[in-house]
Amino acid sequence: MKKFCIKLKYYQHVLSLMFAIQEINNNPSLLPNITLGFHIYDNLFGSRTTYESVLDLLFRQQNNAINYKCNGKDVLSVIGGLGAEHSIQMATIFSVYKIPQFTYGIFKTGMRSKTDFSSLYSTAPREITHHMGIVRLLIHFGWTWVGIIVSDDEDGESFLRNLTPLLTQNSICISSIRRDKANNYKSKEIIIYLSWILLLAEDNVTILSVDSQLLVYLTLSLEIVESFTKVHIGKVWVMPPQWYFSTSRNGEIKGTSLFQGALSFSMHTNPVPRFQDFLQTLKPDEMLMQFLCLSWQVVFMPCKHCEGEKKQGNLPEGLLETNMSGESYGIYNAVYAVAHAFHAIYLSRQRTIANKSKLKYLNVQSWQLHAFLKNIHFNNGAGHEVLFEKGELSAGYDVINWVTFPNQSFLKVHVGKILPSHEFSISEDAIVWNVRFKQIAPHSRCVESCHLGQSRIVQEGRPPCCYDCVLCPEDMISNQTDAVNCVKCPEDQYANKIHDQCSIKVLNFLSYQEPLGIILISLATSFAAITGLVILTFLKNWNTPIVKANNRNLTCVLLISILCCYFSTLLFIGKPGKVTCLFQQLLFGILFSVAISCVLTKTIMVVLAFVATTPGNQMRKFLKKNVANSIVLCCSLIQVGICIAWLLTSPPFPDFDKHSQIGQIIVGCNKGSVTMFSCVLGYMGFLALISFTAAFLARKLPDTFNEAKFITFSMLVFCSVWISFIPGYLSSKGKYIVAVEVFAILASNTGLLTSIFLPKCYIIVLRADLNSSKKTEKRLTGKRHF
Repeated sequence: MKKFCIKLKYYQHVLSLMFAIQEINNNPSLLPNITLGFHIYDNLFGSRTTYESVLDLLFRQQNNAINYKCNGKDVLSVIGGLGAEHSIQMATIFSVYKIPQFTYGIFKTGMRSKTDFSSLYSTAPREITHHMGIVRLLIHFGWTWVGIIVSDDEDGESFLRNLTPLLTQNSICISSIRRDKANNYKSKEIIIYLSWILLLAEDNVTILSVDSQLLVYLTLSLEIVESFTKVHIGKVWVMPPQWYFSTSRNGEIKGTSLFQGALSFSMHTNPVPRFQDFLQTLKPDEMLMQFLCLSWQVVFMPCKHCEGEKKQGNLPEGLLETNMSGESYGIYNAVYAVAHAFHAIYLSRQRTIANKSKLKYLNVQSWQLHAFLKNIHFNNGAGHEVLFEKGELSAGYDVINWVTFPNQSFLKVHVGKILPSHEFSISEDAIVWNVRFKQIAPHSRCVESCHLGQSRIVQEGRPPCCYDCVLCPEDMISNQTDAVNCVKCPEDQYANKIHDQCSIKVLNFLSYQEPLGIILISLATSFAAITGLVILTFLKNWNTPIVKANNRNLTCVLLISILCCYFSTLLFIGKPGKVTCLFQQLLFGILFSVAISCVLTKTIMVVLAFVATTPGNQMRKFLKKNVANSIVLCCSLIQVGICIAWLLTSPPFPDFDKHSQIGQIIVGCNKGSVTMFSCVLGYMGFLALISFTAAFLARKLPDTFNEAKFITFSMLVFCSVWISFIPGYLSSKGKYIVAVEVFAILASNTGLLTSIFLPKCYIIVLRADLNSSKKTEKRLTGKRHF
């Protein structure tokens, strides 16, 4: 009974052979006046029977006497076998006699490379095309965790040997590999083992590469497993190309529930419409009935005499397809390839033989066909183009989805294809999945996919497909699922919060438009305006005693330097450029040095004036204006020299810090040389310290308008501001560094302005009586104008 189940699905192979020969014999333009015949042998899936059939074919009526022929006709070519194992067994004999052999199963690429099998041809696509189709199918659906069941023979080992590297290269892992022989499925232990594997396995996809007989036993075993456990296995089965549903003696199709939604790769076929007419009208003769009787008896039970009037059109639905299968189409093309090669020999001899009547007696040897079969290009009986290159058929595979129905019927749906160039396409919407998946494309993975913004880390001791997911590091993203590595964003971009895309970094600088910038500008301009009012006040009261006291010109220089310091802060606000970076630090350093030099000079002049009042003291000569101007000039020139050295060695320049803050590019002025910047600040601090010391010592000297006590307070404010500036500067980032520096300039500058000039302005504006000459003379104990 089991053999009957296997035979019926090969029934169409024989019919396609008969159909092709009938078409050729009825074609007057192909092999005219020549009739092709055929012999059919069944190897019964056995190696011994295969060899016996080959010997019977070669040495008929001689009891298999090797190399002895008597009254026999030569065999032009042989079509068979379906599996690689039987094809090799046949090729070991046929290659000796140079008889072309066409195999219509999966073509093992390495078979023709052997010298013994140089006469072997294939009407099926190359093996690598099938393997790449499986890989592309798995990649398309993201199936990275799959099981494999292969037959325990050379075919199974070859399948694993060739497919496994392709799976590894594409990050697809094999959850389990099972090798079995057909007779093992009778064992109860194997059934239990299969139930454990298939019911508890993590994978949802199983690839099969087993022979037809093993598939029958596998189907029966799995149905027993489902019946025993009351659990529907419900996997995505990737079936072998030659697979077809088997049938029992009573016509029941086996495995329809088990293999619902299965996928397989079938040799690409084109419709052959006349084949259906052939099936409807076929009436086998007496000799052919001896071969077909057994099959027909299974189909048309009861059938005691196997009447010839039975027709293919009366076959029960599902037992025999009316459209050619991939293997049948390969047999059909093989017959046409032999016919066209034979026809080419016929035409070549027709051109060389003068007596045309002798053509019908030509004796064509099988080995002579090889020269034409190696590379042959023709159209078959259906008008389809067929190309053999180096003995291999240039063709691809169709992806078949097997859709089953409760009434024991099924449908083969073409849902995709893979071309000889390995170009793959598939229509997901056309696929009907197993009922277990509820028409949702199943997942078959060891772990859940890593989301966008994550990358994979392989779990220790587990296959590469079993991995953990970690968030991408800072400034790195992954914009695809299951990313192997994160990609670093360009320097002018940053990773968003979920690390799935890069965004343009925002320029970070103290701008005129933002509130902080507006506040600082307002303060600077306001105090600059106040300084301007002080200057006007002093100019209007230029000849009053309080203005004359302590050197009017020196006071004017001090006020102008304070005014310029306020305006210099505007260089720190806005996007820095090359010019602004050069001038902001240099002007700030020089202007403050001039201001502090003036304060220091004022302090020195106060001390000298007091000392000079002693009779006969020689210090009076130092109270001249030239001395005061020289002190200011010398102190300022030292700072100018430091700034020039700074420019020559390592001048400030615009800097774009792309790494300190996430999502921002800090635009600022790089000091160029921190040492030179420290020297500028240090020199200012040195002048301020000397001025503070001198003013502190002279604060109680008797004088009507003694500025020493005000200078002491102003220097105290100045030093306090810049000492506190250092930690604030070092702890700030981005635009706040600039804000701290601007604030320090404004604060120290305002300290000078208010401490020194606020009391004077108070007297000038509100206490004019204290600024009169008479009042001054009463308070003077000596002349203190200098």
